[in-house]
Parts: sequence; C-alpha cells; structure tokens
Amino acid sequence: MIFKELGSTGENIPALGLGTWGIGGYEAPDHSGDKQTIALLEEAIEMGYTHIDTAEYYAAGHTEELIGEAIQSFAREKLFIVSKVWPTHLSSKDLPKALKGSLKRLNTDYIDLYLIHWYNPDLPLKESLSAMAEMKKLGFIRHIGVSNFNTNQLKSAIAVSSEPIVCNQVLYNIEDREPEKELLPFCQKNDITLTAYSPLRRKVVSENVKNILEKASRKYNVSIYQIMLAWLLSKERVVTIPKAASVEHLKENLQSLELLENFELKL
Repeated sequence: MIFKELGSTGENIPALGLGTWGIGGYEAPDHSGDKQTIALLEEAIEMGYTHIDTAEYYAAGHTEELIGEAIQSFAREKLFIVSKVWPTHLSSKDLPKALKGSLKRLNTDYIDLYLIHWYNPDLPLKESLSAMAEMKKLGFIRHIGVSNFNTNQLKSAIAVSSEPIVCNQVLYNIEDREPEKELLPFCQKNDITLTAYSPLRRKVVSENVKNILEKASRKYNVSIYQIMLAWLLSKERVVTIPKAASVEHLKENLQSLELLENFELKL
C-alpha cells in the first residue's frame, strides 16, 4: 500500500481506499447479499484496504451497518474509517444525533474522518463546523472535512472552522477533470487532501481518452482501469476510493499501485 499525508496532520493514510456506495443498497437497504458483502469487506481489509469510505445516506444507513459487522475482527486503530453527514442534518442540534447514529451502525467509538456530504446553502457553515469541532473535542471524530464543495465553498469553510479542514472529497477521474481548473491546485497549495470518488469510468469513455488509455495499457501491460487509478494516485495530495464488488476487482485495483514508481501519462 502507498500512503499519503492527510492534510497537514502528520498522519499518513492509505492512498487507495474502498468506496462503498451501492454496497447493501443505494437509497434504500438491500439485505439480499449481506452475508457475502460482509465476507468481501473482511477480505478487502485483509488485503490492505484499511481506508474505508461510507456515509449515513448510503442504503439509509445499512452500508454503515455492514461495515460495522465486517470490522469487528480487526484492530480498530489499524483502520481509517470515513463517513459523511447528510445536508439536512447539519444543524447544531441534528449533527450530533446523525454522528451518533453512524457510530452505532458502524459499531465503533469514533470515526477517523467525518465529512459534510454536500454544501447546504440554507444553513450557516459556521454552525455545522462548530458542531463538528465540538464532536471532535469529545473524541467522537478525529478529523473533519467536506465533500462536493467547490473552491469558494471550501474557502468559506476554512474561514469559519475552528478545526482544520483536512479533506475535500469530490468527483474526479480521467474524464471528469473539473477539479484541475481551480480546486486541486488550491488543495495542493493549502495542504488539503483531495479524495477522488468515482475514479473509474467503466462505461462511457471518450474516443480520445480511450485511445490514450489503451496505448498506456499496452505500454505497462495492465488494464485501462489500473491506468485510470495510477493516473490519479500519481498526483500530489490526491487519494482515491474505488468501489470493488469482487475479489478480482479488489486485486486489480491494488495492482495499480505497482505502476507508480515510473508512471507517466500525458493527456
């Protein structure tokens, strides 16, 4: 595994994490594959996927429940668990309740990184971030951050937060490159980790990008998906959280780390 510093905390986290959107359901719980899902999560952790990303919104909390089951066989301090609070739960009254709900479902005493899932224009950021800071002081969370914030929203969060904003999790992949215009340079300059979600474009890739990926795939003798991950991970301050629904995909994603020493891809 390759590690990168989280913000400017001095703490290194796995650069390749595990995304869990769709595990155990999407907007609603799906219990049909629970046993197999828990087994897959356990195997993923055994393989080195100790950075696990989730949210209270995923499967209406059921995804957190599945992770909570899977992590019981492992030393908690060896794991880095990320969860996110939904924008309707960002008030000073609701956020602690939402956090405690996530803690209960995850069956843990603390969350390593707690993120605001989406910006809510109807609620002062200072109120939400103050509530997160209080929960950090009480030991329920270790670090705070945001998700899906544009550069101006991130700047606003930094300005009103009493605790460091160490991460912004956003859509970023070889086709969706909006963060490169302003957000990524800002994060790199200000020592903020950018977590790229949906890093793999498995269905729709433009013809130009497809040609570049296939050429690189032949050069490095790997899949185009491993090239996509290596391209992200080669960037300063960027970590990523691909979802994997099988042991084969877990292994394939991990193998992308082997490319990084001499990796180069011009777009």
